[in-house]
Amino acid sequence: MRRHWRYSGIAFGLIAALLTGCSADSKESIAMQDQIYADEAMPADATASGENYQEITENAFCDTVQQPVSTFSADVDTASYSNLRRMIRWGYRMADIPADAVRVEELVNYFSYDYRLPEGDEPFGVTMQVAECPWNTEHQLLSIGLKSQDIDFTEAKPSNLVFLLDVSGSMQDADKLPLLQQAFTMLSENLTAKDRISIVTYAGSDAVLLEGCPGDQSTVISAALSDLQASGSTNGSAGIETAYALAEKFYLEDGNNRVILATDGDLNVGVTSEHALSELISRKKESGVYLTALGFGTGNLQDNKLETLADDGNGMYAYIDSVTEARKVLVEELGANMVTVAEDVKLQATFSPAQVAQYRLIGYENRLLSQEDFEDDTKDAGEIGAGHTVTALYELVLTDQALAPENADAWMTLDVRYKKPHTKTSQLLEYQLLASDYTDFPSEDFQFASCVAQFGMIVRNSAYCGGSVLQDVRERLNAMGEQTDVYRAEFCDLVNTLEE
Repeated sequence: MRRHWRYSGIAFGLIAALLTGCSADSKESIAMQDQIYADEAMPADATASGENYQEITENAFCDTVQQPVSTFSADVDTASYSNLRRMIRWGYRMADIPADAVRVEELVNYFSYDYRLPEGDEPFGVTMQVAECPWNTEHQLLSIGLKSQDIDFTEAKPSNLVFLLDVSGSMQDADKLPLLQQAFTMLSENLTAKDRISIVTYAGSDAVLLEGCPGDQSTVISAALSDLQASGSTNGSAGIETAYALAEKFYLEDGNNRVILATDGDLNVGVTSEHALSELISRKKESGVYLTALGFGTGNLQDNKLETLADDGNGMYAYIDSVTEARKVLVEELGANMVTVAEDVKLQATFSPAQVAQYRLIGYENRLLSQEDFEDDTKDAGEIGAGHTVTALYELVLTDQALAPENADAWMTLDVRYKKPHTKTSQLLEYQLLASDYTDFPSEDFQFASCVAQFGMIVRNSAYCGGSVLQDVRERLNAMGEQTDVYRAEFCDLVNTLEE
């Protein structure tokens, strides 16, 4: 594994930014991000050998005559992207990156997009667009985008938050507990008097450091965080039990009740298996308390367990690889990640065999549902927070009829089911994809999302990326011109870094 990056990261970030047309502000931010990684001590065991990821079997093309319906759960997790970024920044070659660590939908959904906002009683607006598929010009690419209304967290309903923090011996590295302390200190500085904070730590046993502390007492909260030290084994299930008990003790009937778990996921005492943890969290969520999972560290990251916990806990999963990412997740996107506006969001696309011969859902392999699950309100699905965008991409093989000038028939019907928070009955929204949604000039959002998806497929050595290589992605990004968004600019830099 090459390690020379650490000594040239700042210069390379600036050069790559210039090559990809990034703005001056973006170049500065990229260099700052490079400096963050350069200043941190890369662990001697910085490989993925001790890390665990859920196995992914890529979605294949479906024949529309045989299987016209595609059903899946919404996904707002972003952990896969920031974890992949960590690997690239620390010098992993493509061959070093575990394919199952690359969840393409999480890469795409790491970024925000300018989709239609909700109208009336809608929890989210829906935007659909079809254009030529960049990696297979004989096919078309369909983008489905959902966007909820953003909120100012300080004006949101009060929050009852329990910080559940892993302080076991495996958390002593610089990119674990010290980074965790910085992350939660930043979060506490953005809370208000209406919020209530509790802190539970766990190692060999659990301990309660704060109970129901007003959110505006940031000095008290910060002091409790600064005193944390890592040692001992990891009895995460004991901490989970205590955290949920505290969340229920200070439960707010008309508020946001949430446990925020921060760990490398390396549980080795108590309930430890993925299946048993899933059952535990599934029971706990019935209390109305949601779970956000934040992953830290490298070498022994148990990504599979953290993804499962977040999915079963009605929450989201993010991976914190730097102070910059902590700020993004816990400050910039605080409302999106802490305030749920729609629960159990399911999407069902029904394609017309007369218009679409074949289709393939890109990503979402761990979110697939049966057709019957769509109308089953007991079936768990994903949650969407305030200000979230969700993107799904389908590669399509059209029939000759689809693009005929006189064709006015729907190519696809999109049904979306969701529940209002803390309700049991879902509501249905319906949209249609028409030939008029096809364009020869796709939006910048469409182009960028397709670049990210193509990148993800290349990195995981997908059988469906048409033989494309990283140079193809870089050239497409260059053709788009200047990227003023710092996160998009950073993505350009990552493509260049991995290509080099």
